[in-house]
Amino acid sequence: MPTYRDEAIVLRTQKLGEADRIITLLTREHGKVRAVGKGVRRTSSRFGARLEPFMVIDVQLHIGRTLDTVTQIETIGPYARVISEDYALYTAGAAMLEAADRLVADEKEPAVQQYWLLAGGLRALAERAHAPCLVLDSYLLRAFAVAGWAPSFDDCARCGEPGPHHSFSAPTGGAVCLRCRPPGSASPSPETFALLAALLTGDWPMADASDERHRREASGLVAAYTQFHLERTLRALKHVDRAPV
Repeated sequence: MPTYRDEAIVLRTQKLGEADRIITLLTREHGKVRAVGKGVRRTSSRFGARLEPFMVIDVQLHIGRTLDTVTQIETIGPYARVISEDYALYTAGAAMLEAADRLVADEKEPAVQQYWLLAGGLRALAERAHAPCLVLDSYLLRAFAVAGWAPSFDDCARCGEPGPHHSFSAPTGGAVCLRCRPPGSASPSPETFALLAALLTGDWPMADASDERHRREASGLVAAYTQFHLERTLRALKHVDRAPV
């Protein structure tokens, strides 16, 4: 039987029949894959716990006509339990999985950078390396950059005039100068612009030292940027815990 092996992140699952599930995976080499996990809803299943959202696995799949079939699994990152048991981790992680599912739209199209970005974000959540909201916002900004929609937080996103600037427009692509500022643009503080730039570039000492009010303002701008480019709101974002850490 034709099979292939790959590393994968479980994005979501849905019931199929009495005991099976359809598993949506983001794989390292094959992009997004939908596969059947046979019998995984039975308590005796060897695979069930390893085919839950947030798990990072090494998986072997049998190629099918419409859906592939999971035949072997080894655990790489057992993140499901630790993330699912904490509300702040779970809501941030759920938004990350949903974003990855939307950004990698086509099945079996390689998305290596998106895979590594999500794997790193889930690991950071599970290890509690940074505040969950910071990990989420950093992941979203980087994921959009990988997808070709990198925001600008210094130079004007429309004309390129060097910053710093004092306005932000999601449709325009980030910071905008006075001449290019569309009506309705936000006016974030300089500290919020600095935080957004730090989250995009991975400057964690700066991000971790940020003030709570700037984190909240940054999260609102990231949410607006996300909604504009995905053309819809991530359902999980409204549940994200923004409590101070």
